[in-house]
Amino acid sequence: MADYRNQPARFGTTASRAGTDIDEGLRSYMLRVYNYMAIALAVTGVAALATFNMAYSGGQLTPFGTAIYTSALKWVVIFAPLGLVFFLSFRINSMSVGAAQATFWIYSALVGVSLSSIFLIYTATSITQTFFVTAAAFGALSLYGYTTKRDLSAMGSFLIMGLFGIIIAMLVNLFLQSSALQFAISVGGVLIFAGLTAWDTQSIKNTYDVVANDETMMGRTAIMGALKLYLDFINLFMFLLQFMGDRR
Repeated sequence: MADYRNQPARFGTTASRAGTDIDEGLRSYMLRVYNYMAIALAVTGVAALATFNMAYSGGQLTPFGTAIYTSALKWVVIFAPLGLVFFLSFRINSMSVGAAQATFWIYSALVGVSLSSIFLIYTATSITQTFFVTAAAFGALSLYGYTTKRDLSAMGSFLIMGLFGIIIAMLVNLFLQSSALQFAISVGGVLIFAGLTAWDTQSIKNTYDVVANDETMMGRTAIMGALKLYLDFINLFMFLLQFMGDRR
């Protein structure tokens, strides 16, 4: 006669092992996303500082600095990262993981060149302080997005609409030059990208089940996830800098 007494335990053990495998796989996947993001931030920081050091010396702009900050070349510096991020977003599914990584690193370096001008506007101390505040806030928000059981998808739709509103307001303020509107934009930007950090983290986590069995797709998705979190961090940093930055 068959003995079924130990079957539940066996089934429970199997389920437990499967759950452990999923947890380990998810942790590995998210760690890859965060590592990609951290490398991109490091590349951006090094590129920004190196560009500023070449552009500003002895209390004045060098010929290189004059070219990238005051000549028509500044528009290339501003819009080159935008063009490359669109290229990566639209071509990611046809690129190898290695090519996608290289494109991401190049993009993050171009962002660094574009952001190097903040060293002309704000003190290095306030930039450093704002970076660490941003890192702490980002870490807490991303942890919330990763651990919460609440579905944040509805909030995401609202945040995307808010983001478009912020972009429109920024374009309008280019002409109005209103300090009150700029303050409102800064407040709105901080709140929107704080929310997007949590929402994007949960969204990235939820994609794991879809790509878990395809290593190539997982690699591409990890890069795109890192790109989303990278953009959340950079924008959160820039909006916070408008509050915390001490101008030169």
